[in-house]
Amino acid sequence: MRLLGFQIPNFTYPGVPNDRLFEQIVTLATAAERGGFDSVYVMDHLYQIRGVGPHTDPMLEGYTLLGGLAARTTRVRLGTLVSGVTYRNPAFLAKVVTTLDIVSSGRAICGIGAAWNEDEHRGYGYEFPPVGERLSRLEEALQIIRAMFREDAPSFSGRYYRIEHALNVPRPVQPNGPPILIGGGGEQRTLKLVAQYADMCNFFGDVATVRHKLDVLQRHCEAVGRDPNTIIKTRLGSLIIRGTDAEAERALERRMKVPGVNPEWVRFGYIVGGPERVSEQVQKFLDVGLDGMIFNMPHVEDPQAIELAGKTLARLGQPAAVR
Repeated sequence: MRLLGFQIPNFTYPGVPNDRLFEQIVTLATAAERGGFDSVYVMDHLYQIRGVGPHTDPMLEGYTLLGGLAARTTRVRLGTLVSGVTYRNPAFLAKVVTTLDIVSSGRAICGIGAAWNEDEHRGYGYEFPPVGERLSRLEEALQIIRAMFREDAPSFSGRYYRIEHALNVPRPVQPNGPPILIGGGGEQRTLKLVAQYADMCNFFGDVATVRHKLDVLQRHCEAVGRDPNTIIKTRLGSLIIRGTDAEAERALERRMKVPGVNPEWVRFGYIVGGPERVSEQVQKFLDVGLDGMIFNMPHVEDPQAIELAGKTLARLGQPAAVR
């Protein structure tokens, strides 16, 4: 496995007050690092999202949190999965991710997508254009971010964004800047943007869906003359792992009782089991051509479960460098 990622999707921890919240998150991130995960992600949202919990649950700002985690971890790469293009000017986003790369000594990942959560756009006063415009904005943003990472003083003039001899100093630690990860599986435009601009991409779905998305991406790569093997391809999913299958099933039942969670979505959308069953299910995804897997473990406060996940999945292959 070339990439094994851990996503932290919620900040609701019973009995943990706000002044201890960051320390709890550090506990989870460092458990992932010890367990063998090679990257840690947070969501770039302003409200909690459906499927994880009520929209009134706590949600921290992603890049401020990643900067704190950069100071408390040593090895894992750090990024959002993924930033909505509508929330930040793309040149400013490039500066933010570059700063994270500096703070982490070269461990930043630049995750970006077209955005989707209309409620938080409305609540915070952001425009929420139709999906076609959001994808067009994403393409311009990708061109600007790549230029800001790679050029000394780039200029760009598009329909939605422009920069003029923009400086990004200090330069990123990573040559050519942090790898760009595009999230989403839209077959006509998103995966074409992956073929054109991305170093990494992330899908959702079952084995058949992922296989299909990989086939579509390969066709887009062929159309633009890109070797698809130069793109790290991952799938995000949820995981419940315990020492035995029975323990994992009991944890699944508890998860389905969390307010705001759809029990049917949890039961059919999660990988659940002890180490052997989990390994078998994950291997099915790797067999269709993924380069790695990213997992969240919603509402897990037990670092031992996170370490067990990392050590179990790392046995399926040693993670390699993103580039």
